Amino acid sequence: MRTASPAVSVPVMRSSRPVGARIGTGLLYVVLIAGAVLQILPLVWLLLFSLKNNQEVFNLPPFALPSHPKWENYENVWQQGNIGRYFINSVLITVIAVVLTILLASFVTFAITRMRWKLSSLVLGLFMVGMMIPVHSTLIPLFILFQKVGLTDNQLSIILSYTAFNLPITIMILLGFYYALPREVEEAAIMDGCSVNRMFFRIVMPMTFSVIATAAIINMIYNWNEFIFVNTFISSDNLKTLTVGVQNFVGQYTTDWGAIGATLMISILPILVIFLVLSNRIVEGIAAGSVKG
Repeated sequence: MRTASPAVSVPVMRSSRPVGARIGTGLLYVVLIAGAVLQILPLVWLLLFSLKNNQEVFNLPPFALPSHPKWENYENVWQQGNIGRYFINSVLITVIAVVLTILLASFVTFAITRMRWKLSSLVLGLFMVGMMIPVHSTLIPLFILFQKVGLTDNQLSIILSYTAFNLPITIMILLGFYYALPREVEEAAIMDGCSVNRMFFRIVMPMTFSVIATAAIINMIYNWNEFIFVNTFISSDNLKTLTVGVQNFVGQYTTDWGAIGATLMISILPILVIFLVLSNRIVEGIAAGSVKG
């Protein structure tokens, strides 16, 4: 005769997270969503602004839809406002300045962190002092210098200025990563007869690609949006960049506000797309440099 087995109680699975933690997470998401909306609102306003005429710009609320969107504003600024030329100038100056800055900063950082010489600390300190110099305080000295050497109204003056002012921050970004690179790899390369130059280009630079990508994106954003150097050193219309070319739509008596909005939207889109595509590289490079440094 069998006896009934005692009932086995099954424990009820409950959430291990306390109620306070879930409420805190929910509030964090609310704050983050609100911050994201606040960041997107200026872009929405600029898009609507670029599709309006002058009367709608002043008579309608900022986020009101235009009665008849003026997509022709984009066509007009590209064909009649010389925006295509400004766009090419911006791309050319930005790419050359970024490549030159990354290359020189890599040379300097490699020499400071991987080589032994007496003045390395002094040179690093001089570069870091460069971060404390306000840009506006250098405009007149730079203009006089470029005028004496014949570089005013020349895109080379813009490239040199961007490179000089971006070198300190680029070196600082690369510095922590370079200090943490394993020396065993370099020692093995030297034992195999590798020269310093070949070791730098074939071994060290590929190992630092993530932090180089971070520095390149930061430099690219600054160069693309810069205004004051181009406005000061460039006077020829065919050498201007997008940020300065927008002034062509501001007249003495009338201003085409829709065209200005379209130009600003065109200038924002490339850098916005590149940043969204490569944003993970920024986080990866900064995290790698901070942890390894």
